[in-house]
Parts: sequence; C-alpha cells; structure tokens
Amino acid sequence: MADLMKGKRGLIMGVANERSIAWGIARAMADEGAELAFSYQGEAFGKRVEPLAASVGSDLLVDVDVTDDASMDAAFALLKDKWGRMDFVVHAIAFSDKSELTGRFINTTRANFQNSLSISCYSLIDVARRASELMPDGGTVLTLTYQGSNKVTPFYNVMGVAKAALESAVRYLANDLGRDGIRVNAISPGPMKTLAGAAIGGARKTFKHTDTNAPLGGNATLEAVGGTAVYLASDYGACTSGEIIHVDGGFHVLGMPQPENL
Repeated sequence: MADLMKGKRGLIMGVANERSIAWGIARAMADEGAELAFSYQGEAFGKRVEPLAASVGSDLLVDVDVTDDASMDAAFALLKDKWGRMDFVVHAIAFSDKSELTGRFINTTRANFQNSLSISCYSLIDVARRASELMPDGGTVLTLTYQGSNKVTPFYNVMGVAKAALESAVRYLANDLGRDGIRVNAISPGPMKTLAGAAIGGARKTFKHTDTNAPLGGNATLEAVGGTAVYLASDYGACTSGEIIHVDGGFHVLGMPQPENL
C-alpha cells in the first residue's frame, strides 16, 4: 500500500459484481487507503455488493435509484450525516434496453432513447451537483465511457449517443466545478468482460477483435483501470480535469486492424 488515497472518502456507484469496472476501481482505491461507501439499486444488487464492500472494510451502503429525486436526496443526506464531507465519487452507471443493443440504430425507440440518456448521462450531472455540495475543499468526480461515443461500434447503438453526451457533460462539469477545486474526468476502457458489456450484441467478437489488435496486445484489466482512477482522484491528479483517458491497450489510435488480421 502506497497510501495515495489515505484520508480520502468517496462513493462508488455501479458495482454489480466482482467483475465490474467499478469494483476494480473500488479495490484499487481501498488498497491505497481510501474509505469507501457503495450505492446499489434494489435488494438483489444489495446482496451482491454487501460482501464486496465488507472485503474492503466498508459497511456504508445506500440504496439509490438515480431516476428518482427522493431516492437521491435520501442517499446524499445519509452520506452527509455519516461523513459530513467527501473527496470523490465514481459514477459507473449506464443502462439501455438490451433488446435495442442488437440490430439497427435507426430502430431506437423514443422511450429507450430518453431512458438511456437519463440514466447514462443526466445521472452524472445530478450526482456531480449533489456530491459537489459535500466537497467544500475540492474533490474528484469520475465516470466511465467507451469509444463507441465517437466511433461507430457494432450494436452499441443508442449507448454510443449516450456516451457522447456523457463525455460532453464531463467537459461542461469540469468548467463549472473547477472554480470549486473539483476535477471531473472520464476513463475510457476498451471492451471488458462485465455484466453490462455482455448485454451488447456481438460482445465476444468485439472483445476478441480488440484483444487481438490493440498495440499493447490485449484489452484493459480491472487493475489498470483502477490504477488510473487512483491517479485521477489522488493528489497526483491535481491539474487534470475535463479529460477522457483511454485505458484500452492503445486500441483507440488504430485506423484499421493490424496487417496480419486484415
């Protein structure tokens, strides 16, 4: 332990199981001395998150529905009551109807478009506003994105639009909150074998393609993403804000597959 996060407190939102990117971040933060709280939505996810939280010494769990103002009010009121202040929040929340993560983007329904943008993008704005009120001495807001935001990725569909909006929100929030000493950044891993990733059509082929062609010869690991989050939330990230940091083995720089895979 290097204690890069010693004395810092933060909320991790979006852990579904031990393969979640949010869990990789939480584990790295805890290893560096951070004190953590976790959010979950519903009893089923709560039962999954509780033992993971306990394994990093946390018993502060809050049930949160990011589409419900009363639920959000209650969650952040609890954090204020328990902690008084916080130093960082990790927003790893996104959702779209699985049935629309196959087939053609043009068939996106109005209802799923609105729901996807609300949960995957607006929730960051809402979380940042509430968290910033508990960061009187500055802090860090982190979220997760994917390169499907700016390059067409098969079957990513409306989530690509949602992530594009999320990345724009990161930049606007970085400007808004910078005067309060709060940094806002996004981490963009390549495809990873997570519960959320598995919902996207052709996920296995996409994972294999990037694993085979990435300049560094593989996809991102939870440890690498977690380490990047530690950097951004630690004092070493003091002058980094408004960034989309790729942790994808370099895949995002490619214009086409490696010659041997053409």
